[in-house]
Amino acid sequence: MEKILVVEDELSISTLLKFNLEKAGYSVLTAMDGREGLEVARKESPDFILLDLMLPGMDGMEVCKTLRMEKNNTPILMLTAKDEELDKILGLELGADDYMTKPFSPREVVARVRAIMRRTKHSSPPEVSEEQVLLVGPLQIFPEKYEAVFHNQKLELTPKEFELLLYLAKNQGRVMTRDQLLNAVWNYDYVGDSRIVDVHISHLREKIEEDTKQPKHIKTVRGLGYKFEA
Repeated sequence: MEKILVVEDELSISTLLKFNLEKAGYSVLTAMDGREGLEVARKESPDFILLDLMLPGMDGMEVCKTLRMEKNNTPILMLTAKDEELDKILGLELGADDYMTKPFSPREVVARVRAIMRRTKHSSPPEVSEEQVLLVGPLQIFPEKYEAVFHNQKLELTPKEFELLLYLAKNQGRVMTRDQLLNAVWNYDYVGDSRIVDVHISHLREKIEEDTKQPKHIKTVRGLGYKFEA
C-alpha cells in the first residue's frame, strides 16, 4: 500500500483529504505544521507528499526546499489558498512537482495524486526495457531506474525533471510545443499555465548546460517551444 503524507494545518481539510485518500486505497500519514511534516517525511519515507503552502512554524516552501536539498525526490503536490502566479512559480522552482489552488474537490486531489504517482512510479516508456539504456550523445537515460547520466556524471533530478528530459531526448531534433510537453509529461490539461514547463526547462539547463544563457542541448525555438540536441 502506497503511503501519502498530508501536511495541512486546517483539521477539516486534513481530515477530508485523509478520508478520501484512504478510500482510494492509500495509507495516509498527517502532520499539522511544517516542522512536524519534515520530520515525518524523513522518518517514514512516504511515496507522496501533499504539502500546504501556509503552515505554522515552517511554511511549505521551506519544507519543500529542505527536502530537495536533502536529495529527497518524493513527489510533492503543493496546496495553496493563494491564486498568485508568483507563489505557484516559486513552489515549482523550489522543487514541487505540481500545485493545486484551494478550494478544490477531494476527487480532483485524488485524481491528481494518481496521475503523478502513475507517471513517477509505475509507468515505463514504450520500447525501452529495463535492460536497455537510451543514449543521446553524452546523455544516458535509465527509464526504469529514473536515473540519468550526463558526461559520466549522475544527474540529481526530481521525477518531473526526469520525465521532461526523457521526453525531450526521445524526440531529439524535433520542436516540442509547451502544450505538447504539458500533455505528455504532466498528463492533464494546464490551460494557460505553460510557465510550469519553462520553470522545469530552466532547472534542466542548470544541470546539463555549461552556459544556461547559450544552451547547446535544450534550445528555445522562439514562438514555438523547445527542442533537444545531442
